[in-house]
Amino acid sequence: MAELTLPRPTGRRPFHVGLALALLGTVLFALVLARQPALEGPQATALEQLLLWHSLLPRAATALLAGAALGLSGALLQRVLRNPIADPSTLGIAAGAQLALTLALAFAPALLAVSREGTAFAGGILAVALVLAMSWRRGFEPVTVVIAGMTLSLMAGAMSAALILARGDYVFSLFIWGAGALHQQNWQPALLVGTRLALGAGAALLLLRPLELMTLDDAAARSLGMAVQGMRLVLIALAVWLAASVVSQVGVIGFVGLAAPAFARLGGARRPGAVLLAAPLIGALMLWITDSLVQLTASSGGDLIPTGAAVGLLGGPLLLWLLPRLPASPARPPMATGHARRLRRPGRALALLAAGAVLIGALALLAGRDLDGWALATGPVLAELAVFRVPRIVAAAAAGGLLGAAGAIMQRLTGNPLAGPEVLGVSAGAGVGLALALTLSPAPSAALLLAASAGGALGALALVLLMAAWTGFAAERLLLSGIALGCTALALLSAVFAAGGPGSFRLLAWMSGSTDRVGAHEAWMLAACALVLLLPVAVLGRWLDILPLGAGVSAALGVPVGASQLALTLLAALMTGVAAFFVGPLSLVGLIGPHLARLTGFASGRSFVFASALIGAGVLLLADWLARMLAFPYQLPTGLLAALVGGPYLIWLLQRGEPRHG
Repeated sequence: MAELTLPRPTGRRPFHVGLALALLGTVLFALVLARQPALEGPQATALEQLLLWHSLLPRAATALLAGAALGLSGALLQRVLRNPIADPSTLGIAAGAQLALTLALAFAPALLAVSREGTAFAGGILAVALVLAMSWRRGFEPVTVVIAGMTLSLMAGAMSAALILARGDYVFSLFIWGAGALHQQNWQPALLVGTRLALGAGAALLLLRPLELMTLDDAAARSLGMAVQGMRLVLIALAVWLAASVVSQVGVIGFVGLAAPAFARLGGARRPGAVLLAAPLIGALMLWITDSLVQLTASSGGDLIPTGAAVGLLGGPLLLWLLPRLPASPARPPMATGHARRLRRPGRALALLAAGAVLIGALALLAGRDLDGWALATGPVLAELAVFRVPRIVAAAAAGGLLGAAGAIMQRLTGNPLAGPEVLGVSAGAGVGLALALTLSPAPSAALLLAASAGGALGALALVLLMAAWTGFAAERLLLSGIALGCTALALLSAVFAAGGPGSFRLLAWMSGSTDRVGAHEAWMLAACALVLLLPVAVLGRWLDILPLGAGVSAALGVPVGASQLALTLLAALMTGVAAFFVGPLSLVGLIGPHLARLTGFASGRSFVFASALIGAGVLLLADWLARMLAFPYQLPTGLLAALVGGPYLIWLLQRGEPRHG
């Protein structure tokens, strides 16, 4: 597992960074205190003292201690995994802990009474175990680890959204808490997090020598007598415990664990001991400053956005800023999959795929469950059920086809087999456009929402490609650009959820990917959009064949590189925006469809995109049918079920490659 580090700065010291942040935090907190309204009446002084000692000061202490705990957790994870972009957010730890707490609150509240922190720790440790299992065969390669962690975070978020939809108002307030609200009424959270931080810092100090040895490779560390894997597990468990203690008290605070060690190293910290000292201090001051800014911008009705969401808005740009400082990974052949199979008759195979999609659609239309068990609908019963089932079937097939085609185009455009609408943040960008339309318009029409969703997807994909061009268009950096953008978009959506309003529940339903409210008008509009957007693929086959060979070769063969890339980008973004409007951002169909098409043997650009579309349609049709049947008479969100199918597939995909050595 090769070490990945940022360039060492010269002439600066972590002390200077910490001093500047401390001065800024002090000024902002003084402004927070000065901004408090003056109370009148005989009890004014007592009320002001109560507000100060039981709200403002505990909130500041909680921000400082939680930021320090997350900074230490991120520093430990980055050192153990030798990965400068690892932290509780990018590894899925925070999302796993939040999902565990949500499940416990909904189904087993007694668990929270026994140990809220233990429940969060169980969810976090399970999440990081899954992430490490996904990336083990690739030697915990930094980009693989982060992609696995962020995908797991998206799946956990979808499951939380589906649970909140199912349980209604009982757990809707979890979104405010889950977005990292630091409001306090006593000192208990600060005392709990502070105790865990003191114990964690003491343990890290005792384990300083093993952390020093982890600057070496595994073989050298073993030769000096260290049990590398056992020590790695101990340190990961310590980092997860610190993060879980924060999540259990204040919710998810994203990216502090990423930013604090990065700023510590950029400020001059080099040795593990220096980083472990500087990162908690910087993390504490960062969260304190952010929370002070949140309080300064608060209205009379409360904070505009929770502190955790505010930090998340900073995390994506920070990750983008770190991208050029990451060393390039070894070059790999584009679209390498390990399979050289090519179909001799792709037309016949496409016909078989189309027949398979039709059969799945027929199954979804005819087969189902009622109070007496499984049954086939015929005659008058079928006529009654078709009013409800046909729109869902048409919408699922059209959306799946669009997402599959969009993923195939993105993979051809970038030469990256891990590219897809969900992984590159394009679907999350569609959600931001949708949220903007719901926020600005009191009663937006379906056409306006579709246009806003497509516009958000187009803007997201354009930003990703611009960032990739700025960082050299390396495949890994393209993925990280998409992840960063997706994180920022999801932070914006969390802020919208926490703010409430009439559009929040509708946006929540969209995020979980539900098709149960699709009517005939919307379904046929989506089908018409799918037909219009898929038709150009028939005449763009030459571009799709040549562009993966590189810009130089493409230009030499007469392809207008800039125009073709722009046209394909626009087409993929429109496909994603239109489809995501109906099935949400988390289906992973845009990743599954192209990979299954490639494994089947579709090689030419035109047949590859159409095969991906047909497979995507079949996958989403099957997911929609299962969503209706598995929990009958209740219905699961289609996008969630598709994500739960795509997650294990991604696990298998990430484990393909050369086995790890050493």
